[in-house]
Amino acid sequence: MKRKTLNKEIQYNGIGLHKGEEIKMKLIPAKSGGIVFKRVDLESGKNEISMDIENTFDLTRGTNLKNEFGAAVYTIEHFLSALYIAGITDLIVELDGNELPIGDGSARVFLEVIEGVGIQELEEEVKEIEIKTPINLTVGDKHIVALPYDGYKITYTIKFDHTFLKSQMLEVVLDMESYKNEIANARTFGFDYEIDYLKKNNLALGGTLDNAIVVKKDGVLNPDGLRFEDEFVRHKILDLIGDLKVLNRPIKGHIIAIKAGHALDIEFAKLLKKQEEKIC
Repeated sequence: MKRKTLNKEIQYNGIGLHKGEEIKMKLIPAKSGGIVFKRVDLESGKNEISMDIENTFDLTRGTNLKNEFGAAVYTIEHFLSALYIAGITDLIVELDGNELPIGDGSARVFLEVIEGVGIQELEEEVKEIEIKTPINLTVGDKHIVALPYDGYKITYTIKFDHTFLKSQMLEVVLDMESYKNEIANARTFGFDYEIDYLKKNNLALGGTLDNAIVVKKDGVLNPDGLRFEDEFVRHKILDLIGDLKVLNRPIKGHIIAIKAGHALDIEFAKLLKKQEEKIC
């Protein structure tokens, strides 16, 4: 596959989920160099953060990157998910804060921004990661397995000990059409009992019912309800696609995830990278 970037520069502004501040995000086409986040609010020369798996950190509530100078960018997984399905491999992302805009809590707005300016192919090719033999990662009751498959398929199972949100499972063969129809609109979610803790710890300060699903004892707080009956597992698939995008290569295989999350996703990405290095 050819490497890709955007046709032209575009800006998108929005509220950051955790700090609740207005963030200006400018997407600038690049001919090479991968995905680079540039904090324009920080000192020049120390403010660029490359999307490299070795730069990931603090994966408890999202996927985040930092460089050797401590410059960081938070909550990038929804954006990366849209970049993956669009095939974007090279881009400069300028930010005037430490997190990306949350949009409506899904990947929809990022996909719309990308499609609004269009995509251009570059001369260089990017080699796909092909799963040739089974790979397994287990931590406690969380699992990710990769199997050979001619395409990109994800099977995901979630399970919560909750009165409303219990178990959900979904399998999707990924392409642009299935992503748009089944995954892109699925929003991030949390539980009502978490809200006070998050606010006290200066987290989710920008969270509202317009950009997240809030789960209560017998349903959701969002007045318009859910976009899909199984929106929760769909969003987990969205996150997994974005998390594995840190490798910045197409994936050919069948990924099966059970109760995974950002931390396990990134550990699995590291496992995929090690396997590729052994093959090479």
